[in-house]
Amino acid sequence: METLKPKKISSLKNHFLLAMPGLNDPTFSDSVVYICEHNSEGAMGLIVNNQIDVPVKAIFDQLKLNYEDEFARPLLFDGGPVQRDRGFILHASCDQQWESTLAISDQVSLTASRDILADMAVGKGPKDSLITLGYSSWTAGQLERELSQNSWLTIPADAEIIFKTDCAKRASAAALSIGLDLRMLSHQAGHG
Repeated sequence: METLKPKKISSLKNHFLLAMPGLNDPTFSDSVVYICEHNSEGAMGLIVNNQIDVPVKAIFDQLKLNYEDEFARPLLFDGGPVQRDRGFILHASCDQQWESTLAISDQVSLTASRDILADMAVGKGPKDSLITLGYSSWTAGQLERELSQNSWLTIPADAEIIFKTDCAKRASAAALSIGLDLRMLSHQAGHG
């Protein structure tokens, strides 16, 4: 009988990184990071469960965009510690494309151009989206080292968790998507 080898994942693009309880970094503690790119040069992602108390209106005002109040109310997200002055829009993939739209999966795209914000301000943007300030990044081999240190749990991403799940419940929903209860995770690494 042939033994099955575990499937090796060469890229964590379109995966969640769920911070393990032992991760002692205040930026990433309790975070869910959506990985937008992962290759031999490193990785880039956005924290999708850390809203900040700043409404989207602040971006619309800064860019002098016309907007309707209902589209200016959602809160911005802290996407990570790199370039906190730069916005990234993670959104449901759709037929409409903007200047810098990159498809990450069939369900999720990333856009970082002004044109999408102008459309979002008047209700013509993607149906589901979140706007982050900043992003998270890892140099070549850094994420792999952190994974070997039990800092992160990797989980296949689910657009429903990003766009349809309450922000405060995204970490537990991501864990439950692979049958884990977050409350049962140990602070200890399992390496023997």
